[in-house]
Amino acid sequence: MKMRQRLPRAQGMYDPANEHDNCGIGFVAHIKGQASNEIVRRGLEVLVNMTHRGAESSDNKSGDGAGILLQLPHSYFSGFGFNLPAPGKYGSGLIFLPRTEKESMACIALFNAQLEEEGLELIGYRDVPVNNKVLGEIARSNEPVIRQVFVQGNYEQDVLERKLFVARKVCERKVRESTLKQMEHF
Repeated sequence: MKMRQRLPRAQGMYDPANEHDNCGIGFVAHIKGQASNEIVRRGLEVLVNMTHRGAESSDNKSGDGAGILLQLPHSYFSGFGFNLPAPGKYGSGLIFLPRTEKESMACIALFNAQLEEEGLELIGYRDVPVNNKVLGEIARSNEPVIRQVFVQGNYEQDVLERKLFVARKVCERKVRESTLKQMEHF
């Protein structure tokens, strides 16, 4: 007698017809966009479970850069000493910079100029605390300087996000076309 596999049925936004053999992505969210520690915990669990897909190098420590995407934690960011506007009126990101001070400052100057060109205003930068003792040898040999940037603009949130994206992409191109020796760190 042949056993028939019982497939889950369509429910809400889920449709089993969209299931495919693939192990390259995980997704955890609250359907109403409610932020919670539980969502982050589950997201980290998914990330740990992704290591089977070969996302680690031969030293079993250096990874492919996989991570999780979060909503901006406004109350947490408010503790950094910046005068932040209301949520949705600013953006934050991480910038990877060359290890030499001169080249790092050149990248920051390019980025700041691009922000201005997009009609955005720099709120400030902060050094990101890191613990590079957990990095593998391969990752440590290429470790950039990491800074967090805060940017504001008096735009609707989707327009602000688009302007931030354009500023980032144009600046990446300008750095790539520059004569900086450590441009690959940006």
